Amino acid sequence: MVNLLIAFLRLCARWPLPWVRAWGWGLGGLLWHVARSRRHIVEVNLQKTMPELSAAERQALAYRHFIAFGQSVMDRAWLWHAPESLVRQRLRWVGDLQALTAPGPLVMLAPHFVGLDAGGMAVSLDVPGPVAFIFVGQSRPAIEQWVRQGRERSGNVRPYFRHQGMRQILSGIKKGEPLHLSPDMDFGREESIFVPFMGVDKAATLPSLSRLSKVAGARVVPVVTRMTAQGYDIEIHPALADFPSADAVQDTARMNRLLGDWVRTMPEQYYWVHRRFKTRPEGEPGFY
Repeated sequence: MVNLLIAFLRLCARWPLPWVRAWGWGLGGLLWHVARSRRHIVEVNLQKTMPELSAAERQALAYRHFIAFGQSVMDRAWLWHAPESLVRQRLRWVGDLQALTAPGPLVMLAPHFVGLDAGGMAVSLDVPGPVAFIFVGQSRPAIEQWVRQGRERSGNVRPYFRHQGMRQILSGIKKGEPLHLSPDMDFGREESIFVPFMGVDKAATLPSLSRLSKVAGARVVPVVTRMTAQGYDIEIHPALADFPSADAVQDTARMNRLLGDWVRTMPEQYYWVHRRFKTRPEGEPGFY
């Protein structure tokens, strides 16, 4: 089944983008109906972060998220298999690319929007490298091989995995190897701290952005990817001023405030299918 899916994506790699997005719309609609556990996760996340919306509004937003998610999956066809010239046509930089290419240690804050892989591809194509990425391994070998080949197709990717620890990554940043970092995740109590996120007072969040940038003496530049009708916009925001501070908790809370602002500009594109609030403080009931 997996091999058939990969073969199909290779087949439609050169299709016009509206065709690919139409198939993605169908995939997202199908997932909305059959992936009930993920649908429940999305609905809980939206209820916790956007309680001001009515139940009908949240359900409509959840449905739009599944459509955007399905379209982003189908977009891997051209991201990972189309000629580089076609890929470049559909990836548009917004902002000052020099913020990513200037000398000195650099950490890119790249939140989990559905276009994260598209943003990573743009970075690997246009930022002098190698560029470091931290990946989570896939459960099936065939999928793992396909994902790695796709993400590393530019030849400018330095892959790291969470189980390898931070020592090699820190060494690379200090030597001028940019890091593309997505720390807006809940990886459990031992690795997280509790800070507010979009109305949830205690959201388990990785403090790695503050800690890595502090130890490496790196500037932090947010890179936010937005799906558009033409492909993706990769938005380069100004480097964070006075970051990191002496307080990793305050830094991580600041990161979450910024993320909340970006999410509100495209709420259907944030990665709500992830159990963002799975870890709760001791004694508090789970959300899901």
